[in-house]
Amino acid sequence: QVQLVESGGGLVQAGGSLRLSCTVSARTPSSSATGWFRQAPGKEREFVAAIIVFESRLYADSVKGRFTISTDNAKNTVYLQMNSLKPEDTAVYYCAAGRQMQRYAERYAYWGQGTQVTVSS
Repeated sequence: QVQLVESGGGLVQAGGSLRLSCTVSARTPSSSATGWFRQAPGKEREFVAAIIVFESRLYADSVKGRFTISTDNAKNTVYLQMNSLKPEDTAVYYCAAGRQMQRYAERYAYWGQGTQVTVSS
């Protein structure tokens, strides 16, 4: 069973930065891609960014140019560097692992527990 553990959430002022980390317990063909999703209160879970082991990247339009996804393959850890944060970025952020780099949450088989990011105005 593949397990994911996120860390790095917190409270930050608008314009600030945070870095989220997601450690994946094992890389298998079914967990070779990692995605970040977020869910704000009363809203559906939405795609943020994704990366696959050969470092192809995918971003949501709302975060392009502000967020950067990267990976340390030796540590099985994926990072989400979030800069120029806005109050609308406030959400619980989840990392997920799956077979392919996708925008769709249902395509990811494994999920972490989530970490809260709050951006104050």
